[in-house]
Amino acid sequence: MDAEGILRGLNADQRAAVLHDHEKNAQLLILAGAGSGKTSVLTKRIQYRIAMGVNPENILALTFTAKAASEMRERVQKLFPGAPVRLCTFHSLALYMLKQNIGGKFAYEMVGLKKPPVPQDSPAEDFVENLVRQKIPAKELDRERLFDDAFPSSLSSRLDKLRVSVLETGQVVFEDLIYLAIRLLENHEEARAYFHRQWTEILVDEYQDINPSQYRMVKALLGDRKSLFVVGDDDQAIYGFRGADIGNINRFCDDFKESTLIRLEWNYRSTSNILHLANAIFENKPLRLRKVLRAGNPNGSGGNPLFRENREPEVWVSENPIEEMMKIICKIKELREAYDLAWKNFAILVRYNRQRAYYEEVLRDAELPVAGDETSDGEEVEDGIHIETVHASKGLQYAVVFYAGIAEGLTPGECTGSAKQRKKQLDEERRLYYVGVTRAEAYLILLYCKQRFWKGRLRNYRKSRFLPRKDTLIPELKMPVILFKIYVVVVVLSYMFIHILALPFVRIAHRGQMGLWIDKKIQSFGRFCMKVLRIDLSIEDQAILSKVDWTRPVFVMGNHNSYADIPIIFLAIERTIGFIAKTELHMIPFLNFWMKEIGCVFVNREKGGGAALIREAMAHGRAPRLFIFPEGTRGKDENMVPFKSGGFRLALEAEATILPVFIKGSGFAWEHRKDAKRKKVSVKVLEPLDVKAMLAENAKLDARKDLMRIVRERMEAAV
Repeated sequence: MDAEGILRGLNADQRAAVLHDHEKNAQLLILAGAGSGKTSVLTKRIQYRIAMGVNPENILALTFTAKAASEMRERVQKLFPGAPVRLCTFHSLALYMLKQNIGGKFAYEMVGLKKPPVPQDSPAEDFVENLVRQKIPAKELDRERLFDDAFPSSLSSRLDKLRVSVLETGQVVFEDLIYLAIRLLENHEEARAYFHRQWTEILVDEYQDINPSQYRMVKALLGDRKSLFVVGDDDQAIYGFRGADIGNINRFCDDFKESTLIRLEWNYRSTSNILHLANAIFENKPLRLRKVLRAGNPNGSGGNPLFRENREPEVWVSENPIEEMMKIICKIKELREAYDLAWKNFAILVRYNRQRAYYEEVLRDAELPVAGDETSDGEEVEDGIHIETVHASKGLQYAVVFYAGIAEGLTPGECTGSAKQRKKQLDEERRLYYVGVTRAEAYLILLYCKQRFWKGRLRNYRKSRFLPRKDTLIPELKMPVILFKIYVVVVVLSYMFIHILALPFVRIAHRGQMGLWIDKKIQSFGRFCMKVLRIDLSIEDQAILSKVDWTRPVFVMGNHNSYADIPIIFLAIERTIGFIAKTELHMIPFLNFWMKEIGCVFVNREKGGGAALIREAMAHGRAPRLFIFPEGTRGKDENMVPFKSGGFRLALEAEATILPVFIKGSGFAWEHRKDAKRKKVSVKVLEPLDVKAMLAENAKLDARKDLMRIVRERMEAAV
């Protein structure tokens, strides 16, 4: 397959990751949100590099489990059978390295081993006894750190006596392999040069889960080269208890000053309402590493109708576990019958392994199949309801998820120690909650039970701090329309003014991140406007947005019914985008400031000039991304007026992507509003037009006859 064939089907961000040029843009960190196709990106990166002529033997890809390595190898070799890419875990790599013959000497001999290393389990009791003999307090270290060189020299010299027996026999534990490989790379120039020649490209999966020693190993393998390609998600860093260090992601850009950051935010697993809940979990996260997941799959769960309903996540409150379990059983039976779902499409997630037994027992008593149980024939039940800990569910997905135990002391679990330790534990509990939420494809039910038996006694539980808060609605306003409109204008302008006052402090707090801050605030502004205007907004086919490459010129075009169309568009495309506006709007206090901040183009209708400003931006290498109302003015009713061709001519000239959207009902929410009651408004995202691709097929493409006609036809069809 050619390179373009490998890239087929990728969205713009995935494509940018696969095509990344290390020489130009140095090391690459991919922040891959849940369900964003990170494994596909890693696999296609390897395939693409092989297709571009890189020797497969020079590619090293590190994963955390042998199963993940095997699955990735299988994917790579579907396209390149037998390609000798080294896809392995950290420990198997370290073992391989220590067994290599370098310049006539085995690598394990270079680090002091007398015999080839043989990994084995070492009983903790034996190690503690050895520590006691050396008069070393057992709490000073665990067995895995025996070869760590970070100890004070006084302690290290006493540990040498314990290390000798390992070096003499070669009987190592797995973590010894990592430390010995680090010693090999850092202390032996010949070995370091050997492995640098062997692997010219290094890829690391699940980067958020590597521990400090594995991080040192990666840096030693890389040296001063740029060819490091890592994928991780700090929001799914849930293995701190194993020594994983989330700081490796947080400081990547500091450790590699010239590195590039790409976010994969299109989620191909869950509905948009589930993702809204997931995004809210990290609402206050620092902007630099914040991701906003967007629903990129309109037909998830195999096209099941349940997915297309886009149900809101629900919170069920029960007095006791029996009541809770009866609700679960009834709902499973109801959904199975209504949507033809298999038993394996359902999962009950719990925080602790000991919680599983109760749910398994009740399901069996109800004669419902449990995944993993044994049948009468001794076979394992495959089509059964899954009961998993959240840790075990990572990487899996289910159409319907019942997330149990969302209560203080369970989710989040009990946090102990100093204030700093408790905060660190709570942060990990929040990430674990996020992992549980993002296992759901179509329907998520969060379960809070007021009483349950736990650790041998009946306990009362408070609601978890993680449970979503209900959005407070502005009470029904009974006032004349003119007063309602005055109220809205005053409140919205006040909102803008307050955020202008905060701007000097924001610029200091978010230095270098102002674009991200504005993106976040514009989305907040859109939601605020919908709340104040009392609009119930529904957005259809947002998944189409994943087809748009926002690094290129993009013109969003929609019908114009109301001033409310602007915040509606912000929410529909989930991006900050400027728009072409008449110069009179420049005179409105506070509004003019924000219009400049988001990149609006002001046009005098009599003199024109908008096209010249856009061309100037393009001449300076800036890809224009603007919203254009092709009607040129607001319609007097919901019917579209004739289009003007100016925007289409610009799109043709810029070889842009045209993204049509159709808004319905916004005029009745403002200009034609007759009362202060809630109004329903809908916006539909339509299929984009890639003008560059269209020109490749038809060099005589015409702005008015072709582009304007197609966009209008799509909008009229959306009515």
